[in-house]
Amino acid sequence: MQKDVEQWKSSSHINPHERRLILWNLGFFSTAESLTANNIVLAVYRNVTNPECRQYLLRQAYEEAVHTDTFIYCCDTLGLDPEEIYNMYKTIPSIKKKDDFVVELTKSIFDPNFTTEGMENIRKFIHDLIGYYVIMEGIFFYAGFAMMLALKRQNKMVGIGEQFEYIMRDESLHLAFGCDLINTIKNENPQVWDAAFQEEILGLIKESVELEKAYSFDACPQGLLGINAWQFCDYDEYIADRPSGVVNVTMP
Repeated sequence: MQKDVEQWKSSSHINPHERRLILWNLGFFSTAESLTANNIVLAVYRNVTNPECRQYLLRQAYEEAVHTDTFIYCCDTLGLDPEEIYNMYKTIPSIKKKDDFVVELTKSIFDPNFTTEGMENIRKFIHDLIGYYVIMEGIFFYAGFAMMLALKRQNKMVGIGEQFEYIMRDESLHLAFGCDLINTIKNENPQVWDAAFQEEILGLIKESVELEKAYSFDACPQGLLGINAWQFCDYDEYIADRPSGVVNVTMP
């Protein structure tokens, strides 16, 4: 990251708008990865009994820990204020709204007395899996990935950009696994996937897209070379269509 450090210290290489974009993304991801790890270790793992799935969840938990360490490494290498970065989930409204939305979506399976017995509890479990995999990892992560990789294409902050590429590779696999898990539970319990529940999930996905659009404008209000905030919003909608289609929720 030596070149990244040199560029970060030079106002001629990284302008204030790009600096804001980098700070916002490091602030969001440095805490968002902890949320995902908590979901896997404390909630999802104990409610999934398939041994192959459990093996993958253990691998995913390890990868999330590596991602968290990566973002902390990036922040430390650039000499950023940890108090500012690690508390953005509290101080930046668009980040806070995304994190609060996911925490609210996935809180039921954190109940120590929660079980997957009965149709209503299975529905709650699917609801929370969609909140975690489809919305958090499948929608909330990708605008940030696109922003950082847009910088990398301009030969700016290449070290961080490469690390984001590896993380995006992992998250794409996590999303694919999550959708397979959701679809398998649906196929085993088709009665839980009724029209009312589908409509509820569709509403959550639509709301998450609006939150991600607000974040896109907040993190990148002036746009970057070749892409602006409105195009990031179009990308948010495209990304939301992809996992939503996999779980058979058709976006209009």
